[in-house]
Amino acid sequence: MTTSQTTFDLKLGRLRPWREGDEDALTRHASNRRIWNNVRDFFPHPYTPRDANSWVRSNKSYNQPNNFAVDIGGQAVGNVGFTVKDDIYRYNAEIGYWLSEELWGRGIMTEAIPIVTNYIFDSFQVNRVFACVLEGNIGSMRVLELAGYRHEAILRKATVKNNQYLDEHIFAILRAERQ
Repeated sequence: MTTSQTTFDLKLGRLRPWREGDEDALTRHASNRRIWNNVRDFFPHPYTPRDANSWVRSNKSYNQPNNFAVDIGGQAVGNVGFTVKDDIYRYNAEIGYWLSEELWGRGIMTEAIPIVTNYIFDSFQVNRVFACVLEGNIGSMRVLELAGYRHEAILRKATVKNNQYLDEHIFAILRAERQ
């Protein structure tokens, strides 16, 4: 971790809050069908400059961010974010992430997910962090397993992506299990 409580060093870069100037890189890296195929539909495709402006504007002002830009070489090339749930799930947080396809397989998310998971446990009253992974996204499942998450469930044909029913895999880690 660097001097800022919300900036974290990685071997190849860092995790940091979103800021003005990230829009062009965000548009370039996020507008990728292979990324969109593995995330929820609220993630736009194609990812336009307007989408990037809206994302940066909505995320740059948080004192305690819940979305971190993956910064490699001064460029925002991905995101790791989370949402703390409410009602009976109020001690749960859902984590999600994406990374530019050109950086897949380099261990960036394998390093980033434990860092953000610990940030969630250290900063919020959360007992469980979970992730939902669409069928076929083996790389993301492996990232979560390497971060200490357990494969809890398969929700059979619970999601729809590209007009196909897909299984949803649920991975989770408890506060007592964190690395």
